[in-house]
Amino acid sequence: MSLRKRFARQLSNQRWQTIRKGPLWPLFLYRGQTPFLLYKKGSDPLSSSYMSNKLTPDFYQREDVVQLSRELLGKVLCTHIDGLETRAIIAETEAYAGVTDRASHAYGGRRTQRTEPMFATGGIAYVYLCYGIHHLFNVVTGPADTPHAVLVRAGKPLQGLETMLQRRDKTALDKTLLAGPGSLARALGISTALSGESLRSDALWIEDHGIAVDEAAITVGARVGIDYAGDDAALPYRFRVSGSDPFFAV
Repeated sequence: MSLRKRFARQLSNQRWQTIRKGPLWPLFLYRGQTPFLLYKKGSDPLSSSYMSNKLTPDFYQREDVVQLSRELLGKVLCTHIDGLETRAIIAETEAYAGVTDRASHAYGGRRTQRTEPMFATGGIAYVYLCYGIHHLFNVVTGPADTPHAVLVRAGKPLQGLETMLQRRDKTALDKTLLAGPGSLARALGISTALSGESLRSDALWIEDHGIAVDEAAITVGARVGIDYAGDDAALPYRFRVSGSDPFFAV
């Protein structure tokens, strides 16, 4: 079944309303009267112009990791692994603010072989292993020696759906495919072997497809699984798109 037909079936089952059809649709999604995800009018999200639009170093090297985490929603995470290309729209992120953030691997200036990529100039990947099983992908941000990072927690499949399904041992698309950072990384073929990789490389990069995420669709809250971080566990550093699309984590 084609990606378009999969989306159509899921949208029908969920009683979602589409108001525009295009090469990959739905491009405009509504639940009630609230828009969730918008592509520029008349655009094709898989056009060659978007696919060559990698985020620039300037995007990553800003100092406000919380704002960057918010701005990564709607950007497109891309991989080319073992000859297979995949793309996913970023749907959920968490910011980690380095040496002052008790939830960060670099809190207090901790610097180890594993965390060394966090201290590089923003625009590279930091991938670490969680519980010895899950590979978790982070975007390193900020200037050199400012170990800020954004954990990418969830996404929406845009290209390479069959590859994602195979990597996740699934036979059909469901809302868990790219829900959770371990699931997302596995589906896109991201592993610790890519830690330190430039986000402008041919293997791993992020594109700007001109997607606008409506502010009303963004939920801001505390990060997940960081009870050890004391008061910092309550910081509103988690951003997620919710409520308007069955393929996004809610």
